[in-house]
Amino acid sequence: MNHTISVAPMLDWTDKHCRYLHRLISADTVLYSEMITTPAILQGDTQKYISYNQQEHPVVLQLGGSNATDLSKSCVIAQEYGYDEVNLNVGCPSDRVQKGRFGACLMNEPQLVVDCMKSMQKAVDIPITIKCRIGVDDNDSFENLHSFIQQVADSGVKTIIIHARKALLKGLSPKQNRNIPPLNYDYVYKIKTLFPELTIVINGGINTVEEAQQHLQQVDGVMLGRAIWNNPWLLHDLQNKILASSSNTRDQILQHYIKYCQIQMQKDVKLHWLLPPVLNLYHGIAGNKKWKSYLVTQAPKRVKDITVFDEARELIEL
Repeated sequence: MNHTISVAPMLDWTDKHCRYLHRLISADTVLYSEMITTPAILQGDTQKYISYNQQEHPVVLQLGGSNATDLSKSCVIAQEYGYDEVNLNVGCPSDRVQKGRFGACLMNEPQLVVDCMKSMQKAVDIPITIKCRIGVDDNDSFENLHSFIQQVADSGVKTIIIHARKALLKGLSPKQNRNIPPLNYDYVYKIKTLFPELTIVINGGINTVEEAQQHLQQVDGVMLGRAIWNNPWLLHDLQNKILASSSNTRDQILQHYIKYCQIQMQKDVKLHWLLPPVLNLYHGIAGNKKWKSYLVTQAPKRVKDITVFDEARELIEL
């Protein structure tokens, strides 16, 4: 069986610069865009929101929305842009998302989700997938999850990413909902057992290669989020242990990323906008705090001076 490793869509994080770095580290990880709403694509600056680097493939566009027509139109644009797949967000619990009637609250409207999925699949040839939770608020029984997955599967969807923590739409911030309530991996395993024909990817609280390997004994893929944010080099370890070997070093990756930054700066991208992806590149290595501090303080002052990277690198004790 071919297992998949993917990096979760994270707002204000998994932009094209972040994905470019992740692709440098791992050749085979599936990369996701931040969640982009349908109005942003259809009424906003489409190029700004969904442009990407060709090196990023395989890359998935994650959409937020609940209007079948708008979602379908967005899928057509995604296909024209060359995305490998489109994913519908049915898992985000934020207030802003609820007001737009999308994200996790859609789990309470399975028929609407089915209508959207059918319309999206009809509009394009690329795969349409969905990312959901194991439940929402009091709608958290396994029977409800089973019913939801059954309806989504009947719509023709073949791949479902399940965040193994229920969403709480009231009383908690999205940040708190990353840790509360507890994870329930067994629900996801059970879904895979009941739907062997589906590709089931598990998400939530996966922090190490060993944990990923354990999950892959039960499901088809693992999706990591915060763990990669905190330590992007974990992608290298996952690539080597689970996918295929990679011999790149952190310093080699940094040099490649510096070249990328030079190209982006020629397009008037400010240097400090390119920093976030690499701030934790040397996570766990002596000098990492000094490296981060130097970049964060120097880059905003020297917006066109790429040498700050090499200067900061001298503070790392590898």
